[in-house]
Formats: sequence, structure tokens, C-alpha cells
Amino acid sequence: MWNIRGLSSRYVTPLMAPALRTERPGLLISSTSWTEDEDFSILLKSLEEYEGFIRAGASLPSLICVITGKGPQKQHYKKLIDSMHLVHVDICTPWLEAEDYPLLLGSADLGVCLHKSSSSLDLPMKVVDMFGCCLPVCAIHFNCLHELVKHEENGLIFRDSAELAEQLKSLLSEFPSSDGRLGAFRRNLRTSRGQCWDDNWDQNVLPLISSA
Repeated sequence: MWNIRGLSSRYVTPLMAPALRTERPGLLISSTSWTEDEDFSILLKSLEEYEGFIRAGASLPSLICVITGKGPQKQHYKKLIDSMHLVHVDICTPWLEAEDYPLLLGSADLGVCLHKSSSSLDLPMKVVDMFGCCLPVCAIHFNCLHELVKHEENGLIFRDSAELAEQLKSLLSEFPSSDGRLGAFRRNLRTSRGQCWDDNWDQNVLPLISSA
């Protein structure tokens, strides 16, 4: 069993009040049930491209990518990960205890969602979890995703590995400063958390019913 506390302690400065080190790596999180509904080769290819940006001289942080979950294709993807030769990106695939999962989301810098709705009607609950921890998200496009992920407001939407790699490069170019787009997305999420269920209903659902 893997514990989030074992990861975070490596990068916390030993001060009276804990503070994250400025030279720390970025922490990327994705969760999955490891089924054919999610093509994780997209994320793996984007991480290879991100590695290429750094090797080419881009000023970007190293990354720790945590992909959490259980499922039938996990061993398949673990073999792919083991075959990758990355220096600036570490990928791990733990199964987290229920109490550790929100801690990881709250500690992460960016979430990635590869969920595609076969019906184009259901929204990914993993993004809801990430937003609940004020974690910005890069999510793969499908028809109704815009109802949850507001492009350039609380995250970004991508269509392929190349676009995701460019988004990672752009979002992390000012890391770990909170003044860039990642910080703005996080602030927008904190603001939106103040809206109650009734207000959300009146704003989003009531107009649809009234116009029907």
C-alpha cells in the first residue's frame, strides 16, 4: 500500500512552518479504473514529449506523475511505463487508501482526466473530485465536457497527446509561481466553491427547464 505522506515529506522544507521548496518537481495526478474507456497512451506520449522539451533546453520543472487506481489494463500500462527512458519525469501507479486520495489531490499541482463518455452525457466524477480540492485539470475533449471543465477558466481541454504536452509546457513554464494560469485556475475554483447547490440549480438547471 502506498501512502501520500511518504512522497510529500521529501519536498517539504524543515522549517517551523512547513513550506514547499521552490526547486521541487511538479506533482501531476490522474486516476483511472484502467479500462479501455481511457487511453493512457495519450498521457504517456505527452510525458515523453515533455521530457523532450526539457532535454532541448526548456526551463521546466521535473514531474512526478501519480496514476492511481485498479483495473484490468494496469499491468499492460505498467509494462509500457517500465519501458520508457525518462530522466525528468517519474511515473508511479499506486492504489491509495480512501483517506489518502483527497490528500494527494489537495497536494497536487495539476490533474489530468482521460475519461471519454461513450454516451457523451455523463461527466467524469474524478474531475468533480479534483475541483472539490481546487485542483485545475487538463481533460480530454468529448461533447458535454464543457459543462464541467471551462477552458481557460478552471482548466484546459485537449484532443491528443501533442496538445496535452503543449498544455503541460505552457502551464508549468512559470512553476512554482502562483501568478500564472495554474494559479488563476485554482483561484477561480476557490471562488466557485462558494456557490451553494440552490444557486447552481437556479443558474444552470432552472433556465433549461423554463425554456423547455
